[in-house]
Amino acid sequence: MKHKEIIKNLTLSNKAALMSGKNMWETVSYVDKEVPSIFLSDGPHGLRKQTGAADHLGLNESLPATCFPTAATLANSWDESLIEAVGYQIGAESSYKDVDVILGPGLNIKRNPKCGRNFEYFSEDPFLTGKMAAAHIRGIQSSGTYACPKHYAVNSQETIRMSSNSIIDERTFREIYMTGFEIAVKEGKPKSIMSAYNKINGVYAHENKKMLRDILLDDWGFEGMVVSDWGGSNDHVLSVKNGAHLAMPTVGPDGQKQIIDAVLSGKLSEAILDERVDELLDVILAKQEIPKIAKIDYDAHNELAQKAARESIVLLKNEDHILPLKNNESIALIGDFVKTPRYQGSGSSIVNPMKLVNTLDEINNYPLNVVAYAQGFQRNGQADQKLLNEALDVASRADKVLLYLGLSEQSESEGMDREHIKLAENQRKLVQELAKVNKNIVAVLSAGSVVEMTWDVDAKAVLHTYLSGQMGALGILDVLCGHVSPSGKLNETYPHSYRDIPFATEFPSTEEDVLYKEGIFVGYRYFDTINKSVKYPFGYGLSYSEFKYKSMKADKKGVTVVIENVGEYDAAEIIQVYIAKKNSAIPRAGKELKAFTKVFLNKGESKEVFLPLNEMSFRVYDASLNQWVVEAGEYKIMVARNVNDVELSEVIELDGVVLNHIDGIQPYYSVELESVSDSVYSTLLERDIESMPYQKRVTIESNDPIKCIQYAKSGLARTVFKVMDMILNRSKKKGKPNLNILFIYNMPFRAIAKMTNGIVSADMVDAMLVVVNGRFIRGLRLLISTFFSNQKLVKDSKKAVV
Repeated sequence: MKHKEIIKNLTLSNKAALMSGKNMWETVSYVDKEVPSIFLSDGPHGLRKQTGAADHLGLNESLPATCFPTAATLANSWDESLIEAVGYQIGAESSYKDVDVILGPGLNIKRNPKCGRNFEYFSEDPFLTGKMAAAHIRGIQSSGTYACPKHYAVNSQETIRMSSNSIIDERTFREIYMTGFEIAVKEGKPKSIMSAYNKINGVYAHENKKMLRDILLDDWGFEGMVVSDWGGSNDHVLSVKNGAHLAMPTVGPDGQKQIIDAVLSGKLSEAILDERVDELLDVILAKQEIPKIAKIDYDAHNELAQKAARESIVLLKNEDHILPLKNNESIALIGDFVKTPRYQGSGSSIVNPMKLVNTLDEINNYPLNVVAYAQGFQRNGQADQKLLNEALDVASRADKVLLYLGLSEQSESEGMDREHIKLAENQRKLVQELAKVNKNIVAVLSAGSVVEMTWDVDAKAVLHTYLSGQMGALGILDVLCGHVSPSGKLNETYPHSYRDIPFATEFPSTEEDVLYKEGIFVGYRYFDTINKSVKYPFGYGLSYSEFKYKSMKADKKGVTVVIENVGEYDAAEIIQVYIAKKNSAIPRAGKELKAFTKVFLNKGESKEVFLPLNEMSFRVYDASLNQWVVEAGEYKIMVARNVNDVELSEVIELDGVVLNHIDGIQPYYSVELESVSDSVYSTLLERDIESMPYQKRVTIESNDPIKCIQYAKSGLARTVFKVMDMILNRSKKKGKPNLNILFIYNMPFRAIAKMTNGIVSADMVDAMLVVVNGRFIRGLRLLISTFFSNQKLVKDSKKAVV
């Protein structure tokens, strides 16, 4: 142990207390025993440090900070150096405001476009995800602040997120959902990592020995602390035993007592507890040696935020070269987002921006002749003929229309998944009607995740800005006016329709088990392999210039490409390298991204570029051997503009192992996923699927979500649910879903004891469940007795924790 002397001076009670937070954001400290506290705070695209009433849903106000573009936006830049620079500035602001750990980046895989938190995540592809996350982590930690990548792992829906059970086969688990974290840990070297709320194949992430010790520590060499998501600790003793360090925000004296009792009974070895304390102290004490940043140049942060926004913009369509706009063209400015930009998502990542620019105020600084502005539509989706008529009048008087469209703040939020992926009907109708009076429509889209885009037939150009942060309006105008050529490319696939997504109707699961039946065929791995048409493919994005891919050379160490800018603009191009295994014995995607780089070229300039490959580029996970292997045979290496547009390719031969055909999973070989039955999926899993709907369960248990009280034996419990449901439905009708109710709905009963700062104990939760399950008098008596027992425990513990 590194900190043996400090640990010797800590009592068992002290050590037990250190395994949880002191309050919402701080760790426990013992100043007289040389154990300081560290402060954790929300991110990940800007600091969210609360000073008043603390919450973990982004509901209460925080200190002003620079709001950078979200992860989904930054990933479209495919620019590691840019993302590292953003990470540094976020970390610098955190250091300046006495925050030690910033909770981010988020790097869960975008399994389905309806996941309400996709705006916080980088990509559907694990390689791009890992590279973006590693860069972000390096940037944050170069400032002296610790990064905390999240949510580890297989966390792909918000519905019932705290108790859902991700059922997944081992190969998919390793290749799709763990690879991004692996790259982030190995290349970014974060000092902390946040475990996910959910279970993985029946075991909660925060107490999963395979994930926390076998893979994270032993395989990847992680040197840091494992932090629970807020309220995400299930079995506190088991989590400590299996590699976790901090149950946040606090499990209170009740959790402290659980560890003490476990040590005294022999259930938990004190040597293991000492090991966890030592690992935690290593992180905390090292942080004290890093000097705080004393000054922030917010002007420089604004400049970088603007650059990050414009470098991440994706030009999806540009008929007749309508963009860039010409000087002094008459412009009709239409859309609610012109005046009130949509620049970030909702939930715990919400930033109180230092500054917020909007197009209406800034456009006069650009060489455009604005005829007039019209709001055009109600942001909440309600039809408004008066606003539509005003927009039509303005559009009829201009050369071109700049139409700002997008999703509302309530469409993309932590705690809830999207009901659909369509743009609001009133906005779709507006595009259609405007095209009747002016054919020159440039649509500027603001959304943090995939949108169905049937409406784009009525627009000559579509500029997708995603969620571009506080300076986004200026970055957008820079691109519209041609000050910079757009260079972003999509980090995810845009299908023609949501129905095209595999197992679309099964997302999100409203029951405990979430079946990852598509296996490895997530995003482009599905669409490209079966040659299914999409609206806009993964890696797609247009430029004002043109690039010619002239030659390539490839071997197992890397790819050399010669590329030339043959257009009329100085511009950047993102070179993408995909690899395909020919004649594989196992189900494989048609292509997999394995390298990329962003290259800036002046017009007429040519460059030779090398893109390295490594041991991760050709590997697959062999579940039968429980290890990574390289399959022997031929591999096609492709240089592409996007996954559907391959420019150059070569075939190389590699030595490796001979894999065996897997019987019983033919639909995965042919990628006929609609034919994947439960029996086929059970064969892939190598075990049976056993699931019981919540409404059929005899009793409600501590790990069931609170919304299960709708099926409770207790009439009182069912009445409470009806009241909450009424409040939620009213808030939805107003266009502002009540996040508190949603959080309570999806929170398991046991989390009540984890989120109440020690006021409620696990025994009190058990008493509540006795009431819920129909034994009111007995439950009430138990609740009263456990309440007083816990009060005594809280009082006694205050003497021990400083």
